[in-house]
Amino acid sequence: MTAGAAPTSSRYARRTSRLGNLLVHGLLSLGSIVMLLPFIWMLSTSLKLPADIFTFPPVWIPSEIAWSNYAKTVSAMPFGRFYFNSFVVATSVTVLQLLVSSLAAFAFARLRFPGRNGLFLLYLATLMIPFQVTMIPNFILMRFLGWYDTYQALILPPAFSAFSTFLLRQYFLGIPLDLDEAARIDGGTSFRIWWQVILPLSGPVIAALAIFTFLNSWNDFLWPLVITNSLEMRTLPVGLSGFQSEYGVRWNLLMAGSVIAMLPVLIVYLVGQKWFVRGITLTGMGGR
Repeated sequence: MTAGAAPTSSRYARRTSRLGNLLVHGLLSLGSIVMLLPFIWMLSTSLKLPADIFTFPPVWIPSEIAWSNYAKTVSAMPFGRFYFNSFVVATSVTVLQLLVSSLAAFAFARLRFPGRNGLFLLYLATLMIPFQVTMIPNFILMRFLGWYDTYQALILPPAFSAFSTFLLRQYFLGIPLDLDEAARIDGGTSFRIWWQVILPLSGPVIAALAIFTFLNSWNDFLWPLVITNSLEMRTLPVGLSGFQSEYGVRWNLLMAGSVIAMLPVLIVYLVGQKWFVRGITLTGMGGR
């Protein structure tokens, strides 16, 4: 090979690498745009008059922006009450699920007791049971306890999750056991090790799990629909369904309400974005 061939080959490799990166970024950008289209259309519809919603060809930017749709949405139903209920339920479910799941995961990952692995496999087996199967027994139990149409019924059943326990256990297993032994030599109890050693080292996975849990609870529709009856106890997803009736759907108000309902989730994600990305990377939830 001549001396001039090596630089030429190097330039060709760099050019090929740049073209490959441009192609990958182009495909990713195209995929991002496709994923954002439903949200853009939701925002566009929330600002349209009813006559402009189903025009063809579709209009992305309405000629007359109807900001009044948002005021009508808030005044048509007790939107503030729906918001309050969703916030209380989602926050309570997130806190309780993190507390219970982290304690269970600590026991399965750090403590030694007879039947630990068998009990954990039995615990994981519940992941194969669809929610629709357990919904009726939970409903009967809530009625028996007199909790129908209450916050207790909305919060307590979703506050226990086998998936959350599994995720935290897998992360806790990666923390060296030497830390536990050192803490026990200093007189630390299991509860103190969980609180002062394990949890401070598990910030990323806890943040990622908190965002997932809050998001799932905020968007939950089926269980709040089944377990509540009064307008005062409905959450946002159930409340928004009130814009649909047998005579039609008020799409502009429904989309305006959906935009308002989406804001807290965006805020939670933006606040915990760094921890969220770190958490899904360290726990393998990103498919790596």
